[in-house]
Amino acid sequence: MFVKYVLLAVAMLFVSAADAATLDRVRARGQLKCGVNTALAGFAMPDARDTWQGINVDVCRAVAAAIFGDAKKVRFVPVSNTERFAALQSGEMDILAQNTTFTFERDVTFDLRMVMVNFYDGQGFLVSKGSKARQLRDLAGGRICVQENSTHAANIEDWMRQYKIKFLIETVETTFSLIDALRTDRCDTISSDSAALAGMRAKAMGPPDDYIILPDRISKEPLGPMIKRDDDQWLDIVRWSMMAMLEAEEQGVTSANADRMLAESQNPSVQRLLGKTGDFGKQIGLDNAWAFNIIKQVGNYAESFDRNVGPGSPLKLDRGMNALWNKGGLMYPVPFR
Repeated sequence: MFVKYVLLAVAMLFVSAADAATLDRVRARGQLKCGVNTALAGFAMPDARDTWQGINVDVCRAVAAAIFGDAKKVRFVPVSNTERFAALQSGEMDILAQNTTFTFERDVTFDLRMVMVNFYDGQGFLVSKGSKARQLRDLAGGRICVQENSTHAANIEDWMRQYKIKFLIETVETTFSLIDALRTDRCDTISSDSAALAGMRAKAMGPPDDYIILPDRISKEPLGPMIKRDDDQWLDIVRWSMMAMLEAEEQGVTSANADRMLAESQNPSVQRLLGKTGDFGKQIGLDNAWAFNIIKQVGNYAESFDRNVGPGSPLKLDRGMNALWNKGGLMYPVPFR
């Protein structure tokens, strides 16, 4: 019996060491490696000063702030749709934050793990203003371009079978190839997540008014980051870094008032979130200022949404499904208790 317990204790030590592997590597490196879109306005794209900006970029900055107390300790690795999963599996990055749709197959068969949703979307279609199409059906028999290794071609095929309307589907490798396909009339429309199309229209296609996003949404596209499987501590750190931004919005904690809320708030949820009470940080291998550092340096979810894809951005998207649950949306932070 004694030997049995010794073996169990040894096994638990090995499991614990495996679980901590990613955090240990990131700390030893002194920097988080984050896989992002090659260039997609609102989600991940360098600005005029070559500084990466976007709602996916903020996910990785939040994790860096939680680990290091410094949101700048991130190296962004642009990766294509085709290469992204292999790059994550091989260890080229610690997190893949690249508009990846949460699906059954990706979650259970890729040796990777979806963390949680950070943006709810649906697949849409972009046409030039000169097109006579005002809904997808108007393009029957036409050519649709999508990025390879995405869910979009399969979604269109499902739609065609359901409604018995045929299209020609052509795949291209990159976002730039997708944009060029519409500009050069290689395709009658391009299809992607509707917010991604809004980003392309706002930043990469010339005058935005020259293009129209059709009203059709043919799929659910819950987007979020992925990590390698079998590292529960790393899953906790990434997931709860994202949850902290949602909880901060719900509790009214912002980058501007975080210091005051830490000092003055009598709300038990705020006190736990900001590390004034409880030991939540220690439970995931971090210090208790982890969430405070995220909010102070990156902001809450509303701040990230507004500056990257919302009213403060060229995309000017409504919150819609990405509003908090108590404001008619789907974003629901799990309680900090």
